[in-house]
Amino acid sequence: MNPLKIQVDDLCASFGAVQALKNISLGVHEHEILSIIGPSNSGKSTFLRCLNRSNDGTHPHFSRRGLVAINGVDIYGPIDVEMLRKKVGMVFALPTVLPITIFENVAYGLRRHGIKDKKSISQTIENSLKAAYLWDEVKDRLDAQAMNLSGGQQQRLCLARTLAVEPDIILYDEPCSGLDPISTAKIEEAMVHFKDKYTQILVTNNTKQAARVGERTAFFLMGELVELDQTRKIFTSPADKRTEDYISGRFG
Repeated sequence: MNPLKIQVDDLCASFGAVQALKNISLGVHEHEILSIIGPSNSGKSTFLRCLNRSNDGTHPHFSRRGLVAINGVDIYGPIDVEMLRKKVGMVFALPTVLPITIFENVAYGLRRHGIKDKKSISQTIENSLKAAYLWDEVKDRLDAQAMNLSGGQQQRLCLARTLAVEPDIILYDEPCSGLDPISTAKIEEAMVHFKDKYTQILVTNNTKQAARVGERTAFFLMGELVELDQTRKIFTSPADKRTEDYISGRFG
């Protein structure tokens, strides 16, 4: 098995008096796809946002303790947070396209990080759109407004924008929750294709998607990590009855 890329030890997170995460400890291996499942308000998205410090500043009463290390470096230490978010990209449930052209959406992060060479930008945009399975659909209209794309195309555009800045890790927060089956299949195909290059974590309420994509699966419940194991074992013979009850649809 590949070495650990992410190490989380005894992570707790709260929003004021509400504790969202309770003593979470787990490791994610390099080039692994980890699926995270669980009912709403189980802490899945909060956990994901702890991995690139997206919770910082979004809530005036957010607090955290415990270790989150990437490549052995404590990301809550004295680090460049903007560089962290470049290396730990995130795709959200709803597409967050900018009200500019398709080309400029993908170029946005490149320009923000100081890349100015037009030829380099154009090539990176093409490569990123191809990797996100979108190039063939937009290559002849890169100057069109991104807001006019379909929801599935917008989500793949957001993925291309994430890929363009060359992350090491990609986080997905229910990226297919509003997509049709064809668009969902393209996102999943891209994720599997990325395995050789990126470490990926997928938060999803779709247990079938978790089973299709994840090599290992973690089950969160009420802010706690109930179980983490090989995906096949989680879905066929989980160790905890709460996991079995959730997967079988008894709650959630």
